[in-house]
Amino acid sequence: MNRALRFVKNCQFAALAWCLLSMAATPAGAWDYEGHRVVNQLALASLPANFPAFVKTPAAAERVAFLSGEPDRWRNVQDLPLKHSNGPDHYIDLEELEAYGLKPELLPVFRYDFEEQLAIVRSQHPEKFPPPDPAFDTDHTRQLVGLLPWTIAEHYSKLKSCFSYLRTFEEGGGTENEIANAQADVIYVMGVMGHYVGDASQPLHTTLHFNGWVGNNPNHYTTNRSFHGWIDGGFFRKIGGANLKVLQGNLRPAQIPALNGHPAKPEEMFQVAIAFILEQNKLVEPLYQMEKDGKLSGEGETGHEGAAFLEGQLLKSGQLLGDIWYSAWQQAPPDTYLSRQLAQRHLPNHPAPEPK
Repeated sequence: MNRALRFVKNCQFAALAWCLLSMAATPAGAWDYEGHRVVNQLALASLPANFPAFVKTPAAAERVAFLSGEPDRWRNVQDLPLKHSNGPDHYIDLEELEAYGLKPELLPVFRYDFEEQLAIVRSQHPEKFPPPDPAFDTDHTRQLVGLLPWTIAEHYSKLKSCFSYLRTFEEGGGTENEIANAQADVIYVMGVMGHYVGDASQPLHTTLHFNGWVGNNPNHYTTNRSFHGWIDGGFFRKIGGANLKVLQGNLRPAQIPALNGHPAKPEEMFQVAIAFILEQNKLVEPLYQMEKDGKLSGEGETGHEGAAFLEGQLLKSGQLLGDIWYSAWQQAPPDTYLSRQLAQRHLPNHPAPEPK
């Protein structure tokens, strides 16, 4: 069932319009900027000594940290094409896959193949998937389950490409400007990618219960529509933020992530993302239970106990992000096309490259 229809089923009619309009106007994020920044800083701290040094300069490190908030900043405009493409990249509602007869472990690695599967099932079973009210689906995302694992895998490939042509410029006679621009590309993709890996460790970005429990609620978990925002940053602001230095002390050096007991191959990065998201989805109900027990209030003797849990989630994302960055660097293939182009520069009568 799509998000809009879940609200219809679980909200009083008088409050329905407010809920849907609120959702359309202010889509949920994952970790506020401060949390995403911590994730990218943890990933930087995990990189081994032989990782390209330009990434670790103070200016580059600050740029990578700043870019952690970039995909959320794209929400400062309400342009529908951008909302349509950007919104679903931040989440996946794993429980919804069952209605489509899909299993997370068997999802296709191509995002449009996945969307085609959803569309086919909806067309075959319209009684199960009634269309949302167009007034509350202006960006045409309400029937999408979410695309977070594809977004992570695609950014890994983008970063691998950046390292590929950077290395070729460095080794094949690229100009100083070409090398500097290629380095800037690496930093940009690293920083933006970190946002989505950070999203993956926020359990509410893996579930249809993304902002208060929906549907059958025998355990009486909160249905408060401010819950998502509280987990993203409200709680951390109340207690003074996450402890970056302590978290850095719990990192291991970045490595190629393991999948089924072996280092993941480049073509398996989608499965790495899915496996990580599935593990975080298991924490959705424990997170709601902590709220119910008062461990996320930020007040009293027990109100701070949830801090260790949420800091642990930031640490998980930071570690995985460092691993993905490291993998992209290690697994970047030769850019044979660019190598041939650079070789042409050394031939007689070939025009010299543009001045620096």
